[in-house]
Amino acid sequence: MNQNQLTHAHSRCGKIRHITAHDADEHAHNLTNWQQEYDQVSPGAFEGSIKELQLNGIQVFKEFTSQSVFQKCNVWSDSLWIGLPESKPEQSRINGHHLQSHQVMCRPGDIDFSLMTPSQFNIFGIVIDQSLLSNIEDSDYSSAQQFSLSECISLKAKTYNNLHYLLQRLLMHPHDGIPEKVCHDLLLLALHDVLTPESVNCLPPTSLKRRNQIVDLTLHYLKQHHDEPVTVTELCTLACVSRRTLQYSFESVLGISPAHFLRISRLNGARRSLRQATEQDCIADVAAQWGFWHLSQFAKDYKQLFGELPSETKHLYSTVN
Repeated sequence: MNQNQLTHAHSRCGKIRHITAHDADEHAHNLTNWQQEYDQVSPGAFEGSIKELQLNGIQVFKEFTSQSVFQKCNVWSDSLWIGLPESKPEQSRINGHHLQSHQVMCRPGDIDFSLMTPSQFNIFGIVIDQSLLSNIEDSDYSSAQQFSLSECISLKAKTYNNLHYLLQRLLMHPHDGIPEKVCHDLLLLALHDVLTPESVNCLPPTSLKRRNQIVDLTLHYLKQHHDEPVTVTELCTLACVSRRTLQYSFESVLGISPAHFLRISRLNGARRSLRQATEQDCIADVAAQWGFWHLSQFAKDYKQLFGELPSETKHLYSTVN
């Protein structure tokens, strides 16, 4: 069942698509041409919204998520994404890398990356086709490959503030009557100031790369064995690391312990299955498929995280399924 609410606002600059959702993973699929999967981390009912504008090879959007979310993301091929958190940038992580003041996130298309974002989080995003980057001066520095090694770009305060103002203006004031061609040129000019030789790429240290590798390895294993009672000891053996190293890697990259992440991941997986369930499907069977053998404890943990019982989720979505 799709619980989205979709509206459009018209302006000379283009059609602004506004869509809301009440489920984290459903919200993840609302951003056009992105491949994403979201796991809700903080407890409570989820609210998400996206305002999105498409302009001839450039996508501009603002995303809001009410709860802390672990995001697995991949943007379309031959593109470059710039992400500018509007709130709590110091609490955001991209591939385990903490943002600092006046930094923006940066990832080329067709490359997997992860985000851990706090509750009540707003972020602006720009995705540009790589073919348009040749219109920007200093193209040797503005190709996606030049920025593929780092997750963050440090900007001058003026450049950062100008970019924030432009994105805020385009998405939050759609009736200003700015012609689409002018909007397009303004965005290219803004990216010219962002993608320059003066932009300091923040290369992750070797230690962070290693911690990311450990986390990625364990996440892949958990996905392949979600219906088995995987233990932290088993994950340590898999990654060939001590319990302390595994703990530190997860806390560094994701901000939570392996045991906590394991529980959160399984609960989110069970929720996805319940959203696809029919009236005939049994909640106990769904819980068991995700490694929850005690139904009462599963229901308690589920409600604590999502603010509703498994039966409520199943009923809400199965009426349409």
